[in-house]
Amino acid sequence: MKRTLLGLAAAAIAGLGVTVPATIMAGPASATGDFGPDTCLQGYVWREARTGDVVCVTSAVRAQAAADNSVRASRWTSGPFGPHTCVNGYVWREAFTGDDVCVLPSVRSQALSDNAKAADRKVSARLWISKYTIPPHDNGDGTSTSTSVDDIPRLKLNGDHYNFGQVRLYIRYTSGHLFWSGSVTASAHAGFAGGSFGKKTGVFDCTAPGRPANGYAQAYDVISGRWSARVPVRVGCAVL
Repeated sequence: MKRTLLGLAAAAIAGLGVTVPATIMAGPASATGDFGPDTCLQGYVWREARTGDVVCVTSAVRAQAAADNSVRASRWTSGPFGPHTCVNGYVWREAFTGDDVCVLPSVRSQALSDNAKAADRKVSARLWISKYTIPPHDNGDGTSTSTSVDDIPRLKLNGDHYNFGQVRLYIRYTSGHLFWSGSVTASAHAGFAGGSFGKKTGVFDCTAPGRPANGYAQAYDVISGRWSARVPVRVGCAVL
C-alpha cells in the first residue's frame, strides 16, 4: 500500500537530490572475501538500508539506500499515517518490517525485488552427491565394449550458489588425509542459482549396508574463500 499525502506543494519535495560519498560503496559486502553465510556473489554488496541489512544488491542500489536514509526526515510530514507520512510523490520503502523511509515508487519496487532474490545472491556453496555408471563404449560397428567395473556406481559432485569461476573439490578420509582432488569452473545453468557445476570424479561409491561413511566431500569457492559443508562419503573399497 502506498503511504502518501496527496495535494502537498511540489516545492516541498524539491531539491532533495543528494551526493553520496564514495566511501559508502566500500564495505565488507562483496565476494572478494569470506564474510560468513551472508557473503554476496561477485557483483553484489550488502544493501545496509539499516544495521544488519545483508540483502545482496548492486552497488548502485546500496548507494541509493544510503542517500534515501540521509534525507528521510525531509520527506516526512504529519498526516493520515502519523508523523512519518510521506510527502507527495513518495512511498515507504519497506525494505524490511517497519521501514518507513520515504522513497520513489520505483525504489520501493526495487527493494521488494531484491528481497525476493536475496537467497540466490549469496555464496551458499551448496554441495550434494549423485552417482553414475559408465555406459558401454560404442565401437561404431554395431558392437559395444564394457569392463567389469563399469556398472559400479561412482561419485559425482554437484553444486550451486558459487561465484562464476574456479571451484576446488576435495574428497578426504575422516582423518583429513586426501583421497581425491579436482577443480571445475562454476557457470550459469538454468534452474540453479549463481555458478553451478557437476563433476564426475571417477571415485567408486563404497556405500554398503553396515558400512558407515569414512570420509567427506567438500568444495572451495576460490573467489570468496568460502567452503561448502562436508558431505559424508564412503571411499577406498577394493574393486575387482
